[in-house]
Amino acid sequence: MRKELKAQIIEDLTARIKENPNFYVTNVEGLNAEATAKLRRNCFKQNIKMLVVKNTLFAKALEKSGVQDCQAFENVLKGSSAIMFAETPNGPAKLIKSFSAADGKGKPEFKAAYVQECSYIGAENLEVLCNIKSREELIADIVALLQSPVKNVISALQSQGGGKIAGIVKTLSEKE
Repeated sequence: MRKELKAQIIEDLTARIKENPNFYVTNVEGLNAEATAKLRRNCFKQNIKMLVVKNTLFAKALEKSGVQDCQAFENVLKGSSAIMFAETPNGPAKLIKSFSAADGKGKPEFKAAYVQECSYIGAENLEVLCNIKSREELIADIVALLQSPVKNVISALQSQGGGKIAGIVKTLSEKE
């Protein structure tokens, strides 16, 4: 591969890392063509971009993009590596877990991830990554927490006790 082409690939990977700061490193070696095509379709449906890259070029792109703790990925970037870029932090983790369970071969195999400016190295972290909440899920939780006290007040006013409160308020307003 020519030096100019390598430089262009590193630039493209650097731009992709800056655009999508959440990425997963997986091993897809051993998947046949049918399983690989199915994995790529699932990635497309979930808005995950999967690339098979040379480890040395990806390591240089990590350094160039300014990823903290990029040295932690040196031990992981060996053998066949596919990189999954996603906007949602837990999307690829859920895909890897469900696809490897359905496949029976344990592929794609989780190697590492860089999610929300933290490095996760090793297969034992896959479950932790599956449980990370996305931005939308966190917003929904906050809205539910904010609505809870209002719902309690409204239900209390509408219940039988609420009729008593309304009667008391009516009686007090008539006395004025």
